[in-house]
Amino acid sequence: MTPAITLAVLAAGFLHAVWNALLKSSSGGDATLDTAVIVAGSTICGFAILPFVPLPAPAAWIYIAASSAIHFGYYITLSGAYRTGDLSFAYPLMRGTAPLLVIVLGALLLRELPTPLMTLGIVLVSLGILSIALLPWRAHSKASARWAFANAALIAAYTLVDGTGARSSGNAVSYVCWLIALEGLPFMLWIFVRHRGVATAYVRRSWRNGLIGGACSLAAYGIVLWAMTRAPIAAVAALRETSVLFAAALGSAWLKERFGWPRIAGAISVVAGISAMKLG
Repeated sequence: MTPAITLAVLAAGFLHAVWNALLKSSSGGDATLDTAVIVAGSTICGFAILPFVPLPAPAAWIYIAASSAIHFGYYITLSGAYRTGDLSFAYPLMRGTAPLLVIVLGALLLRELPTPLMTLGIVLVSLGILSIALLPWRAHSKASARWAFANAALIAAYTLVDGTGARSSGNAVSYVCWLIALEGLPFMLWIFVRHRGVATAYVRRSWRNGLIGGACSLAAYGIVLWAMTRAPIAAVAALRETSVLFAAALGSAWLKERFGWPRIAGAISVVAGISAMKLG
């Protein structure tokens, strides 16, 4: 984890938090359609870049197909979590659980074992992130927690698939652009079949948020996959989830959600974890 990779992934975390805050703050009132607007924006951005990037290597296409299927479930569970809970609760729960799953699955499936100090850093980051969500547990919906845990499992799955796919593609930027361009199509088709005219009107009304959020989503994931070609997947996955700090700050300042001392303690744990990963 060189300084350049660390700073790049932190920037990706900020961009990821921004598009989630845009999704949660939408005035539309329907989390599923708000998600579809962001997905539509990222798909458009992906297609706009395709003429300027090469095709991924043939070995990468199976990973793009698998990731597209996983992302369909990811968008469903993401909208469910935001429909039933606050950004500053659901987001940390989703993003904090996923790195722990990535450590276990990465060790079992990819034989990628982080150093002891890096493992400590990943655990500290995850525990800090989880504490930001869980300490005020009683104030939040159990339905949101169930959606968030399901989402975390899917995050772990697509992280490993895409980390491996980007490495096999020969070009991480090419991989992520083709992935983002294609993986949103099944979800948008499902949305338009299910909601028809309502979805079309929704996208027309919110297209600016969709393009901004979609561009942030594409840039954030592109940076992360590039980093995964140069550093351990589990470490990058954990560092990416510092986006929780940005999301909690945005939730407090923008969405007027509470951010007290327990969450500040969680933020300190995240910073300590980043330091440990850097030293490891």
